[in-house]
Amino acid sequence: MVYVKWAFRIVVLTLLVGFFHYTLPQHDIVRVTGTYEERIDFGNNSLFWSNAGSGNATSPVNRDVFFIQTKSPADEVMVYRNEDTGWGWPPYFKFDTSNLQAEVGDMESTIEAPKWVVITHYGWRNELFSIYPNAVDVRPATGPDEQIIPWFNIVFLTLLAALFWGMYVRWRRFREARIDPVLEDIEDGYDAATDAIADRSSRASRWFNRLRGK
Repeated sequence: MVYVKWAFRIVVLTLLVGFFHYTLPQHDIVRVTGTYEERIDFGNNSLFWSNAGSGNATSPVNRDVFFIQTKSPADEVMVYRNEDTGWGWPPYFKFDTSNLQAEVGDMESTIEAPKWVVITHYGWRNELFSIYPNAVDVRPATGPDEQIIPWFNIVFLTLLAALFWGMYVRWRRFREARIDPVLEDIEDGYDAATDAIADRSSRASRWFNRLRGK
């Protein structure tokens, strides 16, 4: 039973960590090498694509999507998609996909004369399932070694931890004040009933023994 509880907790914790890692904003310092637009046919990975841009017709089969090609200071390739989130999830309320694509296109540079930028995004990159992180903002970087402190994530996760801790403390107090006494009364009643049944069984056994002359 203990192993089942720990397995359940590990699964829940893993899901929570994965959910927040996917949803919360991340920041990459990169050099933009190109942009393009491609028609995507959605399949089993449709969960990892946003809805159609605001004001555009929706299609459950395919649509055109903007992409941003980049390279990191370590010369590693990263490709981002550029889609509106609208009023859906995650709540970035992004409606400026076309403007962002134009800004990024103006920041393209070469390896000889690099222009480093900070791309804020959410999501994951998975080549096997064709999953791309979604870029939500871009700005010039001070350099390839700029230190970025994720203040939003720190504040959000701190407040969330405080909220969960407050709920846990309230639940524990409620359980100790209301639930535990009831369970103890039930357990005491069960023990008393068990003792009474055992006593009656013992007396009945002695009575039958006397009748049989033992």
